[in-house]
Amino acid sequence: MDVFRRRTKALPAAVEPGGSVAGADGVRVVRGRRTVLDGARIEVRAGEVLALVGPNGAGKSTLLSVLAGDLAPEAGTVRIGGRDAAGWSAPELALRRAVLPQTAELSFPFPVADVVRMGRAPWAGTAREADDEAAVAEAMAATEVTEFAARPFSALSGGERARVALARVLAQRTGLLLLDEPTAALDLRHQELVLRVCRERAAAGDAVVVVLHDLGLAAAHADRVGIVHGGGVAAEGPPAEVFDEELLSRVYRQPVEVFPHPRTGVPQVVPRRDGPRPDALAVAAG
Repeated sequence: MDVFRRRTKALPAAVEPGGSVAGADGVRVVRGRRTVLDGARIEVRAGEVLALVGPNGAGKSTLLSVLAGDLAPEAGTVRIGGRDAAGWSAPELALRRAVLPQTAELSFPFPVADVVRMGRAPWAGTAREADDEAAVAEAMAATEVTEFAARPFSALSGGERARVALARVLAQRTGLLLLDEPTAALDLRHQELVLRVCRERAAAGDAVVVVLHDLGLAAAHADRVGIVHGGGVAAEGPPAEVFDEELLSRVYRQPVEVFPHPRTGVPQVVPRRDGPRPDALAVAAG
C-alpha cells in the first residue's frame, strides 16, 4: 500500500536555469473598492532571485499571493509549473512552491524543530519523505536556529520567529520560494544571512521571489527587480538598469540619488538631502 501511494503522487519536474517557473500576465485584483493591481505582469525564472520593491500599499504582497496561487485575480492569467494556477490542488501546489508570509503566528507552543518539520508535510507518501530529517537539519543550520530546536516557538523573539518560519519554508524544498518581507524583523547580520540563503537557493536552481523594502538589499542580492507601482510593474530588470533616479524619485515621491558603490559597483540608493546649513558649518569651523 505504501509503494502504491508513493507512485500515485506525481512529483514536480525540475526546470532548467532561466526557464519559467511561474508568471502573471494582465493581473487585476480589487480589494473592497480599491483596485490594487491592474494589468500587472511579471515572470519568475529558475536560478534567479527576483525582488519586488515599491512603496507601501503598492501591491507587492498582493502580487506575491497571486504568484503563489493563494489569491485568484479578477482578470488575467497566473501560471505555476507550466499550468494555470487554478488547475492545481492545494497539495499539488505545496509540492511546487513554498510561501513565507509577513507574520508567523502559532496558537500552540510547538517546539522549534517541529515547526520546521511542518514544511515536510507535503512530501508524505512520496519517495522524498526519506529526506525529511536531512532537510529539517539543513534548513535549521542555514537559518541559525539549531541551538534552540527544543524551545517553544511562542517563547522566541520576533527575529528568531522569522528565521524559524524561513527554515520551515526551506525545509519544504520546492523549486519556487515566495518570501514576503523576510528581513523586516531581523538585525543587520541576519538580513544578510537570509539574502545569502536566497542566493544559494537560486544558485542551486530554485526560483526565489522576495518582497523587500530595503533597496540596498535588493540591489546587492537580486538578479532582477520588479518595481511595483500604479497597479502594475512599472519597471523590471537588473538592479543596475532599473534603479534610475528619476523613476525611483517618482515612484517613492521622495527625491533620491543613485550611485555605484566604490568597491563593488552595486547601485546605492539614498534620499536626496540638502547640505548642512551655513550656520552649522560656521559653528563646526569655530
